[in-house]
Amino acid sequence: MLDLEIERTFDRYRDLLEDLSFPAVRRWKEANPGRKAVGFFPVYAPVEILHAAGMLPVGLAGAGDRLDIQHADARFGSFICSIIKTTLEMGMTGHLEPFEGLLFSSICDSARNLAFVMKRNFPQKYIDFLHLPHNPSSPASVEFLAAEYRRLIGELTTIGGDFNDDKLRASIALFNRQRELVRRLYALRAASPHLLRAWECYVVVRAGNVMPVEEHIALLEQVAASAPRRGAKKRDSLRVVVEGAFCEQPPLEVIRLIEEAGCDIVEDDFALAPRWFTEDVPSAGDPVLALAEAYVNRSVYSSVRHDFRKPRWLGLAEKTKVSRADAVIFLMAKFCEPAYFDYVPFKQQVELMGLPHLALEYEEKLFTFERLRTEVETFVESLVFD
Repeated sequence: MLDLEIERTFDRYRDLLEDLSFPAVRRWKEANPGRKAVGFFPVYAPVEILHAAGMLPVGLAGAGDRLDIQHADARFGSFICSIIKTTLEMGMTGHLEPFEGLLFSSICDSARNLAFVMKRNFPQKYIDFLHLPHNPSSPASVEFLAAEYRRLIGELTTIGGDFNDDKLRASIALFNRQRELVRRLYALRAASPHLLRAWECYVVVRAGNVMPVEEHIALLEQVAASAPRRGAKKRDSLRVVVEGAFCEQPPLEVIRLIEEAGCDIVEDDFALAPRWFTEDVPSAGDPVLALAEAYVNRSVYSSVRHDFRKPRWLGLAEKTKVSRADAVIFLMAKFCEPAYFDYVPFKQQVELMGLPHLALEYEEKLFTFERLRTEVETFVESLVFD
């Protein structure tokens, strides 16, 4: 009975993620007339500030295979990743109508260009580009980012946000609780992957991008309490870390086929926003400064965040050690420059550690999976029967 209930929960939130009409956002707006929803493009956004301003932060992740591209191709070149085009297509076809604003940040050239293409095509919306610091080792980075956050707060206030420091402290505490529960689920999955499959964890964690954080915390608490009591059997599978899918998300079928092919995905960089900070953001003192300091000094490594104090390849090395991984699967979105730039140093580090690895390419508009399934099955068999 418990297993059936929790499986229904995963199915329900999978359906929520695939629904391009954003039903949870619409319900929130009906329950909170006059308040605004702001969508943010991956990978990171200061959702605490949006929440403290009385707005609903919503993580955008393209449209997958659920929307044909009819308009976006005329505004972007051919060699651009899918999430850029499907996000623009969502705007051109009215799917972003529930959002009064859209927020972008400096993760790659394509995302930067998308922000300004959006601004040109949707002048009625509030569209902003957040400049995140590129040199965390500079003493000025925290103050620079705090100033950028204060500019953002000013813009949100202009379009109807109601902000003060006490509200931001409360929002930081709320999102700290969300991140704590996400960390707990990931720890459970790494310790007992048969109790919480990677695709199940992914669905539950990513659901937080499209629903109010208060509801998401309740969902995480429910799953954290139920999953350890499931009756699932252990499998003799390869423990793998999946790296490279930090922005454009792979089709859920790809995550499932990796598991079905004989892998336990014990760590990943899917849906990175709810895992962005390595520890709680302090909610005392100046909350704007605390958020800025946390971004500069307490963030996870990522291919879109450059911190030469902590090389990303050493971050991957630590992740594989902590998760006791047997291998690494590099899962990279087609045309994703940050992922392919980092593939070389990541691959060198993994080989230095003597770990086997496999590189796979995907795009969100993927309809056939047999080639990927064959590649993963061959990789697993080559290690199991070695």
